[in-house]
Amino acid sequence: MTEPIPVKLAIVSPLFQPSYMPAYATSGAAGLDLHACIPQPVLFEPGARIRIPTGIAIELPRQDVVALVYARSGWAAKYGVGLTNGVGVIDSDYRGEIAVLLSHHGDEALRIEPGDRIAQMVIAPLYVANWTVVERLDDTDRGAGGFGSTGR
Repeated sequence: MTEPIPVKLAIVSPLFQPSYMPAYATSGAAGLDLHACIPQPVLFEPGARIRIPTGIAIELPRQDVVALVYARSGWAAKYGVGLTNGVGVIDSDYRGEIAVLLSHHGDEALRIEPGDRIAQMVIAPLYVANWTVVERLDDTDRGAGGFGSTGR
């Protein structure tokens, strides 16, 4: 088992409840559940986009650590709800409130209640690039073959 990494968390909303604290739902979970920190229920209509605050801000310990926000698979399967930007990236120098950008691709309205689990956040290592400009890249079997070049 890897050692937990220290991540500072600040509560930035007076609406935050102790039950909204990001947590792993099971011992094998990769993502921490993020909760809606909203004053009242929100009706999320099909075709709409919405920004839901979580009531927290975090401080990652180093530049080579990132927090990634992903959609909840249950909401995606049941309601067609996903993240508007695919994956949310929380950079190591960001100190503002974490908000989740959701898009509704389903057929029926969804009611988001205060405290609902709206997304999951994964804390992950990150390689920081140090560019080396070259005249030519090494050859591979694939080469420059793009979309669909490897078949089905």
